[in-house]
Amino acid sequence: MKILVVCQHFYPEQFRINDVCYELVKKGHDVTVLTGLPNYPKGKVLKEYKWFKNRNQVINGVKIKRCSLIGRGTSTIKMALNYLWFAFFGSMKALFMKKDFDIVYVYQLSPITMAWPAIVVSKIKKIPLVIHCLDQWPISITTGGIEKNSLIYKILYKISRWTYNKASLITISSKSFKKYFENELEISSKEKGLKYLPSYAESDYENIPFLVNDTFDLVFAGNIGPAQSVETIIEAANILKDYKNIKFHIVGDGLSRNSCEELSKKYKLNNVKFYGFHDVSEMPKFYKLADAFLITMVNNEVVNNTLPAKVQSYMAAGKPIIGAISGEVKDVIETAKCGLCCESLNYELLAKLILDASKNKKNWKNWGENSIKYYKKYFEKEKCIKDLEKVLLNIINSSK
Repeated sequence: MKILVVCQHFYPEQFRINDVCYELVKKGHDVTVLTGLPNYPKGKVLKEYKWFKNRNQVINGVKIKRCSLIGRGTSTIKMALNYLWFAFFGSMKALFMKKDFDIVYVYQLSPITMAWPAIVVSKIKKIPLVIHCLDQWPISITTGGIEKNSLIYKILYKISRWTYNKASLITISSKSFKKYFENELEISSKEKGLKYLPSYAESDYENIPFLVNDTFDLVFAGNIGPAQSVETIIEAANILKDYKNIKFHIVGDGLSRNSCEELSKKYKLNNVKFYGFHDVSEMPKFYKLADAFLITMVNNEVVNNTLPAKVQSYMAAGKPIIGAISGEVKDVIETAKCGLCCESLNYELLAKLILDASKNKKNWKNWGENSIKYYKKYFEKEKCIKDLEKVLLNIINSSK
């Protein structure tokens, strides 16, 4: 297949679409990516990509075409400009894409407007368009404080519904998304498929051994933003600060990192360490450090219906998961029997779960084994890539 992938983010930014494209190339497919200039999570375009440098690259067999883009910065206005910039200049770039593609595939994070260049290509070349939804729009923006009854939400609702309806097929990364599409956006499975294609973890994360020491080490890895509620972890750490054997390791960056660090300093916590952003290739050393992984999120309709990709990474490592999170993630942890979980934002109960787990070392192995078992059954990499290939090939054949 000749596949054009459209996503606002790509290598050296750390998103799973990087590995998906590399795997498709290994399978013999011709993959081109239309993307922007790397600026996530810091918000500033990397200097190697400024002044028209590295606009056309080939990495691991993937052909990369980059359009003009300003950094997302740290303000809401700058981020909105960043989104609109890619939608416009990505669409301009799409007008002049010369290659004959069989299909265009959108790896749809936020915002929904990143799909617009793909719509242009689909219309011009008369090829099918598949949108893989990882962030539901416009409901995702409510995590940033925008109300559903606001004018901006109503405008984005119409934009989102129009965009999704341009797809030949929509695939979803969380089972709960189906309800949102059908009930809120009035887009049915019969019309757009809404096929469940879960994320997988890169091979770097698989079967990470435990590090033998006298401490109970908890690792949170990933974006530190408003939705992730890392503050819940800091509050739990404050409750447990007198237990010298319990340590918290926060790996990642994002809009809320500074406020979380300030909260840790306010409480004078010696049991919490922040490591900042690290490349995927560096993550195994942090995963090895973990006796258990942490996942926290705000209590929000959007979040509760989402299965973040970090869950698959945690499971692939074969370690327990301890969470303060409701909805689909809580269901997965409880179904897999791979750890302990309480409702979102309940830092007091999270602290109790962590303390209980630290005293029951015999459970760690069982939870870890259940993690990897569940991962191999539902999220194994080879299975997920084959399922994606099948979906793309079927829609190509049916369009002909």
